[in-house]
Amino acid sequence: MPRALMQFVRLIDLMNKGVGRVAMYGIFAMMAVLLYSSISKSFFNPSLWTLEVAQFLMVAYFILGGPYSIQLGSNVRMDLFYGSWSVRTKAMVDSVSVLCLLFYLGILFQGAMVSMAYSLGYFGTEPYAFYWDLLTAFLTGGPDAAGEMLGYLERSSTAWRPFLWPVKLVLIAGVFLMLLQVLAELIRDIDHLISGKEDT
Repeated sequence: MPRALMQFVRLIDLMNKGVGRVAMYGIFAMMAVLLYSSISKSFFNPSLWTLEVAQFLMVAYFILGGPYSIQLGSNVRMDLFYGSWSVRTKAMVDSVSVLCLLFYLGILFQGAMVSMAYSLGYFGTEPYAFYWDLLTAFLTGGPDAAGEMLGYLERSSTAWRPFLWPVKLVLIAGVFLMLLQVLAELIRDIDHLISGKEDT
């Protein structure tokens, strides 16, 4: 396998390991918010924001921890036959299933990008052109110029009514990192098939 590809795999592994290790602590942040919610409901006035913040934290915990879970091989799989296969057979089956996963993640990423554009007030059919124009406006005119391009920012329909673009941005980042990790796994599987490695 070319050295550049193996360096790419190592870089992706290192990046997703770092993000995943940080995301692991999101569970404690979510627990703290839910604990505060229980205390405030029992002794004070109930808070409007706690349930929704806990949901947003759960999304971040799940989607940013996903690539690290794939890297560790701790994602759910049917292990009835898989566990007894050789490394080469596993790599062959994984390389086929990874292609299906890449297709699914590509569709998910496209949907997340469209949804993010909608949450920023863009209702057209070319979200990537909108992002390019937004980036160009930001680089040439600063935050004010970029802000002028935004439309009505989407808000949640709850009483607290937070903006939805931050959680959608986390979704885009998580799906993108997952795409990169799955691509790294595919490269690793192809390396096993080419080299004929049978080690673990």
